[in-house]
Amino acid sequence: PRWRHHHHCTNNQIGPVRGGRSIAEFFDYQCPYCKRNHPELMKVIESDGSIRLVMKDFPIFGDPSIYAANLVLASAAAGKYAAALEALMNTPARLSRQDVDATLKKVGLDPTELHAAYKKNSRQIDAIIVRNIAQANAFNLQGTPAFVIGLKIYPGYMNEKALKEAVAETRNA
Repeated sequence: PRWRHHHHCTNNQIGPVRGGRSIAEFFDYQCPYCKRNHPELMKVIESDGSIRLVMKDFPIFGDPSIYAANLVLASAAAGKYAAALEALMNTPARLSRQDVDATLKKVGLDPTELHAAYKKNSRQIDAIIVRNIAQANAFNLQGTPAFVIGLKIYPGYMNEKALKEAVAETRNA
């Protein structure tokens, strides 16, 4: 895909981006609404071509969510972040660790290697998640998904039309 996920510390901050064209989503790999929302979000990103998408792991559904987030963030080092994220977003709702592993294997990723990569970079990856949770709490988010578009917070599911309207609003601001 043409879009790039930004997962380095400097880029993962929410703040004014040049032109303000960014969508940040606080999400959880086990959240059914996040998964249902994902194709709508990608349609907007792909049709617009100039929005920076920041996916912010906010693992609130327990251990498998944290496990999934850790492995996907670890996959970034190998340039496989998008593939790992898409694979997990295309799963039905709840996941066990075994489900996470099986899903990543389907797209050619080795969960054992990813876990080793996570262990190697755990301080950095844990810091990203801790910061995302702190931001979510500062924004008073009650759940996932939640979108930050421009300077506004939109809690809950947003279809393609709602997302486009929110983006348009940032351009008129």
